[in-house]
Amino acid sequence: MSVPANKQVICEVLKEAVRRDPNIVVLCSDSRGSGSMTSFFEEYPDNSVEVGIAEQDLVTISAGLAASGKRPFAVSPASFLAARSFEQIKIDVGYSRTNVKLVGISGGVSYGALGSSHHSAQDIAAVGALPGLRVYLPSDWRLTRALTEQLARDNEAAYVRVGRSASPEVYGEGELRFQMDRAVTLRGGGDLAVIACGDAVYEAVCAADRLAAEGIRCRVLDMYCLKPLDTEAVLRAARETGRILTVEEHSIVGGLGSLVCQATARACPVPVQSLALPDSEIVTGSQRQVYHYYGLDAEGICRAARKMVAL
Repeated sequence: MSVPANKQVICEVLKEAVRRDPNIVVLCSDSRGSGSMTSFFEEYPDNSVEVGIAEQDLVTISAGLAASGKRPFAVSPASFLAARSFEQIKIDVGYSRTNVKLVGISGGVSYGALGSSHHSAQDIAAVGALPGLRVYLPSDWRLTRALTEQLARDNEAAYVRVGRSASPEVYGEGELRFQMDRAVTLRGGGDLAVIACGDAVYEAVCAADRLAAEGIRCRVLDMYCLKPLDTEAVLRAARETGRILTVEEHSIVGGLGSLVCQATARACPVPVQSLALPDSEIVTGSQRQVYHYYGLDAEGICRAARKMVAL
């Protein structure tokens, strides 16, 4: 079967959830099409709110609905949701402890040639720094489904970032053993730990399989939960492999690599190398081209892993 986009899966889960819980509400900022929420709006118009191109209003209205007992999911491009609405997320969601689920679509560099104005390369750092917000980057549609099912039932705010197109399938039928806020181990190994999030997880798995053929055994962790970080899994990987390579579609400042460095520095210092986007303007190109340029694809991960193991 064809692989659905993560945002499409979110829509399908929310359509299932609203039949069980009529307090589920989906809000969009002129993004029902790009966010794959059109069918939800058509089937459940009384549970749908379109605010137009007004991301700050999107967040504040969502917070008001949450304070009234609703379960709002605010869906908007990640580049605008996390940046333009930062103060509203900080005050109306985080500080006010409202049960708002923020869904950043077309995250990272998945807008491709539209360039830096549409990239969201700083959202983990920004939203993750706010008290009262959890941060998630699911790797494929099966993990997205499991995560969204949980979020539709719980009562805490969260930011979820997904890509624009379908993400490569990471988990086969029956393979995912999902636990909320716990990293998923995709490959075992003791030579090196590769910790990745979002679309970079697929590249990490491909790299590990290539390296296994060379005799390098890489542990691969799907760290979909950036906040709260699964520190236990990070420290276990540090103790058992002695070196960690992180891979993320985010700035090298304040993302997964920074979080892993903080965790290991406190409790189990080991060499950590971060493969990430630079602290500068990002080159223009497709997501695949940008990944290759900055060494975030399987080829780049293999190259970095070989160097680390050789130290």
